[in-house]
Amino acid sequence: MNQTRLDLYTDYLTVTFGYATATGLSQLLDGEISHDAISRFLSGDEYTSKDLWKQVKKTVREVESADGILIIDDTVQEKPYMDENDLICWHYDHCKGRNIKGINLLNCLYHSNGASIPVAFELIRKPFRFCDINTRQEKRCSDVTKNEQMRSMIDTCIQNQLTFSWVLSDIWFASAENMEHIKEKRQKDFIMALKSNRLVALSEVDSKAKRYTRLDQLVWTEQKAIKGWLKGLTFPVKLARQVFTNKDGSSGILYLVCSRLAAEWDEITTTYQKRWKVEVFHKSLKSNAAFAKSPAHTAKTQANHLFASIVAVFKMECLTISKHLNHFALRSKLYAKAIRGAFDELQVLRAA
Repeated sequence: MNQTRLDLYTDYLTVTFGYATATGLSQLLDGEISHDAISRFLSGDEYTSKDLWKQVKKTVREVESADGILIIDDTVQEKPYMDENDLICWHYDHCKGRNIKGINLLNCLYHSNGASIPVAFELIRKPFRFCDINTRQEKRCSDVTKNEQMRSMIDTCIQNQLTFSWVLSDIWFASAENMEHIKEKRQKDFIMALKSNRLVALSEVDSKAKRYTRLDQLVWTEQKAIKGWLKGLTFPVKLARQVFTNKDGSSGILYLVCSRLAAEWDEITTTYQKRWKVEVFHKSLKSNAAFAKSPAHTAKTQANHLFASIVAVFKMECLTISKHLNHFALRSKLYAKAIRGAFDELQVLRAA
């Protein structure tokens, strides 16, 4: 890895407010590094989750704790005008409820002692093409599912001796297989959101007799967790229901499953609130690190640009820790300085 090039490029992604190009970085450096050298950096060896761990390991060791949390989530960045390839293709966006053309990032964020650090990632690729029998249209698919990649990332974090107790995820990763893997194979605890139609038995006898009830048909006591047996799981869990009010005044219901039987409603809901850290990370990735602002067309150069964006947000998190300013406040500070510099230069030009 060319660390010097990576540091320059990630800093450039942090300060640029437009498209991130090799020419733009070269001009910023007054030609000290040619745009060809930057292009070669982006088209060189592809950087992976292993390379990310090398970047963040030192900082992680400084903030990690026994009650650390792994947060798993994915995000889709729309790229409607780019040529389709294995990386830029059609993915289902849960937020929009439809397929969109773009890049799908699966991310693993580590949260401990107030810091949120990316420790693993996967870019979803779909190299295989097939013809849909119903629509007779060509489609793409991956050779590995996101759930398999999720489990692999958790295994990698354990192999890296990362200290954590909880794994948090939304409903899209709340499969029985994932729960079994985390609790039974890896001896970690999880809290996951569940769909309202998931089936549960309130006793082991009912579970063995396959007498299950939908979550939304149970009689719930407010702010109290209950013990239950989810269909498909071999061990009991704690279940919680949280009623909340949306910004528009409407109410919503969140169903949560927790593998730690000693956990009560307050601990389950309070811990799960920390899952929002990954949404903040994704927002910063797209707003503060030029995640979608690369004109690179090949899968490799796009992937390396995205890797650099993740590292750029990590470096901003390091500044957040030391300067006590969030990512958006830091960017606002940089923007104010840039505007001031441009204003002063304009006065100089007028006076000349």
